[in-house]
Amino acid sequence: MKFDCFAESFTFDQTSRFHFQFANHQSCPMRMLNTRLLFLLCFSLIVSCLNLPAQSSVYYPAPGDKWETKTPEQVGMDANKLQEAIAFAKEIESQSPRDLEEAHYLGFGREPFGDAVGPHKTRGEVTGIVVRNGYIVAEWGEPKRVDMTFSVSKSFLSSTVGVAFDRGLIHSLDDKVHDYMAPVSIIGPSAGSNKADYFGQPKIYEPFDTPHNRKISWNHLLRQTSDWEGTLWGKPDWADRPNREPQTWIRRERHEPGTHYKYNDVRVNVLALAATNIWRRPLPQVLKQYVMDPIGASQTWRWHGYENSWILMDGVAMQVVSGGGHWGGGMMISARDQARFGYLTLRRGKWEDQQILSEEWVTQALTPTKARKTYGFMNWFVNTDKEYIASAPETAFAHIGAGTNMVYVDPEHDLVIVARWINRRSMSDFVGKVLAAIKE
Repeated sequence: MKFDCFAESFTFDQTSRFHFQFANHQSCPMRMLNTRLLFLLCFSLIVSCLNLPAQSSVYYPAPGDKWETKTPEQVGMDANKLQEAIAFAKEIESQSPRDLEEAHYLGFGREPFGDAVGPHKTRGEVTGIVVRNGYIVAEWGEPKRVDMTFSVSKSFLSSTVGVAFDRGLIHSLDDKVHDYMAPVSIIGPSAGSNKADYFGQPKIYEPFDTPHNRKISWNHLLRQTSDWEGTLWGKPDWADRPNREPQTWIRRERHEPGTHYKYNDVRVNVLALAATNIWRRPLPQVLKQYVMDPIGASQTWRWHGYENSWILMDGVAMQVVSGGGHWGGGMMISARDQARFGYLTLRRGKWEDQQILSEEWVTQALTPTKARKTYGFMNWFVNTDKEYIASAPETAFAHIGAGTNMVYVDPEHDLVIVARWINRRSMSDFVGKVLAAIKE
């Protein structure tokens, strides 16, 4: 860009470098001015002409433990009210056993085929973190302890699908998954010398090769509206959270994909298998490379599958991870790393100058599902009509898992809350108490 000021020539190039040159004629009065003053005057003129916008800085924590803290007052919060909220979180600890294997057999383990096939881990204390404007304002419990996170694993699973979509491995989320699937070679028990015992049994698994399953899209799986039918890793689809009418379990009505919502971990694991298929590598490796390392997460998280969820891919034995801890396994992670992931979603998939999850993906993840308006992509629970968390703004959302494990994200208040091992029924009350601590 070029400007003429009192017969002088000035330029301002695209790299923000400033250049000026005196005119040659002797009568120019500007030659009587000090060169430094001339520079300052003309620089001010150029900035005024360009009307350059001010850049607001957004804080992103450095990798590992280098996460800056601030007092509640420094981020516009009342310290006493925040402490009241933390005390309340400790009072509403889940009454389920801390031994999560024991808790399984008192709950999901009573379902048909409910045996645990993945690892469980004894959990720690009630734990939480409050992050405002990117800074840690409060922590309690054991924020660096690695524990199961149950269905928050689904948000990590859907993120690996999101990265695949952003990189063009999935052309459209409305594409049928069947069109992307190669035959799956499952590594099962060795038949030994008794080949006749296994004669006629399928050696290749094709999870979308039925008339109903051929109609299922990526979008249906992500929103838990696929009504996928079949058995995966020894778990029939009807065995997860079955209704009270056993006669309907096997011969149930099939719903057209996209029309009926059903929270179902067998179908979640089908998505994990499909995602592994298109990446041709274990999903923990994908998540580490494209999400967790870029956001500076620790090296302590681990994503588990089942003892029988092994396939042969390109000549390599590979474990397919689970999207939760329903039968054990799933993501094991610290509250600190949960908070980093929550902060990534607060910033709509951006971390510093890198767009880790595209704006398009985040927008779709936060779009309510027609068949369940408080659910977006797994496991982004949206607060449509304030139905999911009554105390929170409608723009808030949360990544939720059993326990309860909650990663609450509130763009309106620039806030992330991680809470672990609290009673689900008191979740909204707890969020409300934290919000009450915000003064500005």
